[in-house]
Amino acid sequence: MPLTRPEDIADLLQNSRTIAIVGASDNPSRPSFGVMKFLQDQGYRVIPVNPRITGEHVHGEYVWRDLSQIGEPIDIVDIFRKSEEAGDIVDQAIAVGAKAVWMQLGVMDEAAAKRAEDAGLKVVMDHCPKIEFARLGLRPVERPA
Repeated sequence: MPLTRPEDIADLLQNSRTIAIVGASDNPSRPSFGVMKFLQDQGYRVIPVNPRITGEHVHGEYVWRDLSQIGEPIDIVDIFRKSEEAGDIVDQAIAVGAKAVWMQLGVMDEAAAKRAEDAGLKVVMDHCPKIEFARLGLRPVERPA
C-alpha cells in the first residue's frame, strides 16, 4: 500500500536527503521547476532528470538523461511525468536502488506501485512533497555533504 498516513509521509521526508526529480523542467512556469527549488531550499540535494534538456543546469544542478546515469544513492525518485510513463520510471528507480518513489499529484500507477513495494521501496502516490512538507509543518533537513 502506498504511504498515506501523515506520520509515514513525514518520516520519509525527514529521513531522506537526496531526491531525483524525473521530469524536471528549466521552464519557470512548470510545477517541477518550483518544487525543485522549494526542496533545495529545505535542504535536500535535488537531482534533475530530463532527456530533453540533458547537460543543461536547473537551479545549479546538472540535468541527467535517466536515473542510471546519476551514479550516487537516491533516497526518493519524484515522478513529474504522466501516469502511463510512471511504470518505466519506477522500474528504473528499483534498478538503481532508490529507497522510495513519489508519484506527483495526478500520477497514479497501481501496478508500478506494487512492483516498487515488492522490491522494498516506499511509495507515495498522487501527492506533492512541497504541499506535504508545508501541510505537515516539517523543518528543513540537514543538507548532505
